[in-house]
Amino acid sequence: MNDLFTSITADSFFVSSAQLQESRRQMAGNALNTGITAYQKGDYKSAITAFRNAIGLDPQAQNAVDIGNYVASSYLKLGDNRNATKAYEEAINLDKSRDDTHIKLGNLYFSEERYQEAEAEYAEAVKINPQPANLYSLGQAQIKTGNFRGAEDQFSKIERVAHNAVNGPYGMGLSYSAQGRYEEAIAKFQEAIGIDDEFYDAYLEMGYAYADMGEMDEAQDVFELLEDPSPELADLLSRHMYKVDKPKFSFARAEGAFPYLRPAKTQVSSFDNYLQTANASKNFKMVFQFDKEMDRESVEKLYNWDISRSTASGPGEFYNFGNPLPETEIKLKSTPEYVYYDDKQLTATVYFKITQNATADGTLDPSHIVFKFSGEDKYGLKMDPEADEFSGFSRVG
Repeated sequence: MNDLFTSITADSFFVSSAQLQESRRQMAGNALNTGITAYQKGDYKSAITAFRNAIGLDPQAQNAVDIGNYVASSYLKLGDNRNATKAYEEAINLDKSRDDTHIKLGNLYFSEERYQEAEAEYAEAVKINPQPANLYSLGQAQIKTGNFRGAEDQFSKIERVAHNAVNGPYGMGLSYSAQGRYEEAIAKFQEAIGIDDEFYDAYLEMGYAYADMGEMDEAQDVFELLEDPSPELADLLSRHMYKVDKPKFSFARAEGAFPYLRPAKTQVSSFDNYLQTANASKNFKMVFQFDKEMDRESVEKLYNWDISRSTASGPGEFYNFGNPLPETEIKLKSTPEYVYYDDKQLTATVYFKITQNATADGTLDPSHIVFKFSGEDKYGLKMDPEADEFSGFSRVG
């Protein structure tokens, strides 16, 4: 009797255990479906609860890692990167052999500019599965951490195992660009384009490289190639060209009575009646047009400006045409009185003083007075030395 009772009880137990496991599996499936529905509706908080319930009910399920990734994705939709990171880490602990989860966590770190942590996750993914996409991700992170040799090793591997993959030469080009090796970078971007002539990201990076080299005509050619097939990338290139192009004077004009086109030995008294008086002083102004946005503090800093007599050696460019100066010649102060920058018009108005001599017969060579600016634009770039000064004779140069 006791043996029969024991037998029946054991059988009942195993049946109940199997039934319970199946019931939990069904409940986990229902929770997963609930989570997916909530996710599709944008109800990410409810989705997280349902997904976590699914994992809790059946943690050994084959799709447990995928559900964990759904949890992380839901947190990302909520802008909660901290909990998304934890969710990816939990998913990795469920199955450390899944390279895709390491990649997803690496991508999150990369987006947060946590490049060393991203590099570590991508390296784990490569150990598990050294496919080209994983190698490329690792190389990208290594560029950011300054490990260029490591990055180029990853891209070389891609080139060896996937001859028709653009990511090999493209990634190599990115590494070269990051090191300022622009000509080598351009060659690699052209190689990627040779594999796929519609790989417009390579055109963009090639345009960046040309712009960074100061080859703006070539960068403009790339911009025109991108305009029709990829206007958004063309816009990015245009913005980059604007940013890295050295600032220049476009032109200048006098506001008031300063006759910057008048020749040598011009009477200062002819500038303004007030200067007919001995030792009298009067402020004049010149307006300089920049070709891009400038740094206000730099423009308005007086010692970034220099007012001088031309010493250029070109034909007719020397002050007073190189002739001896008359005793009546006056000299201007080398710094302005003050400067105002108009950030809407991109102009600098430079106020400077002219002082008559003691005998009221002072002379000047207005067309050979040079106004030079050595400041910076809003991006910290110095003026282009080919267009950082102005004189009435030579104009912008």
